[in-house]
Amino acid sequence: MAANEKLQLSMLIDHENPAAVLEEAKNIFILNYDSEAFEIVENCFNLTEALFNGEFPGYRSCNTEYHNFSHTLDCFLATIRLIDGRNISAQSLSEETATNLLMSAMLHDTGYIQEAWDTTGTGAKYTKIHVTRSIEFVTKNAEKYMIDAERLKNISDFIEFTGLRSDGLAVEEGEKALAGSILGTADLMGQMSDRAYLEKLLFLYHEFTEAGLEGFETEFDILKKTLAFYESTMVRLNKNLMRCYEFAEYHFRSRFRVKENLYIEAIDKQMQYLKKIIDDSTSNFRSKLKRIDLEKMESRYLST
Repeated sequence: MAANEKLQLSMLIDHENPAAVLEEAKNIFILNYDSEAFEIVENCFNLTEALFNGEFPGYRSCNTEYHNFSHTLDCFLATIRLIDGRNISAQSLSEETATNLLMSAMLHDTGYIQEAWDTTGTGAKYTKIHVTRSIEFVTKNAEKYMIDAERLKNISDFIEFTGLRSDGLAVEEGEKALAGSILGTADLMGQMSDRAYLEKLLFLYHEFTEAGLEGFETEFDILKKTLAFYESTMVRLNKNLMRCYEFAEYHFRSRFRVKENLYIEAIDKQMQYLKKIIDDSTSNFRSKLKRIDLEKMESRYLST
């Protein structure tokens, strides 16, 4: 990085590299907790990577291009950063809660994965019930993940916080409510701060279409409606999810000597560029989305 170049979120680590993400998460974890406690998290990480890659017995590989393993990595990394920021700024989360949270981040979208017998369409057809299916996956495979009954209950409750209609869960109190809010925050921040977020929205459109969600007739519709989604997301982050995004500031300040919340900065830049795309009707909006090969990804998705 040049001396006068401002640090950005995407510069910190290769978010697409599972090994790099796991190593970074472990390095942050052991700043706060016993390294041996991370073993169950690492086991969860490896099993879930195998699941998304089609190497988990009884399941197909992930075939959704938005809710894929890359998104899971983003959520996982945001979760450990928020945990770290919380521990720096206030009373630390317990080791058990931290491990449960990280496992929940890895498992929160397993509901998009189809079982081996299910060969119709893609996992996107489960969009409306993916949170419930994720909890069902964890319950069914708890033994492989070394999850006992108490841990299963907590992980299931935390996954519930990632549902967009889960705000009623905020009636929970204490560390459990805080932890659930951290995961809900990480899920939103992780995806919306992705440097290719706007490009990936086109694949979210395909997922919504297959799931039968109304109001998305064209790809451009999802871009337009993302501005409203951003506004509602900020309300949710500030109110129902207890402003947990602020913990990221403490993490970046302590670990990277950066004053800004790099997640919020990245999201704001995405929204500013999205407004320019929507306001400019002089050219096809696709010509302004160049951070990933859209045609290559679309051909892979549509051939599933």
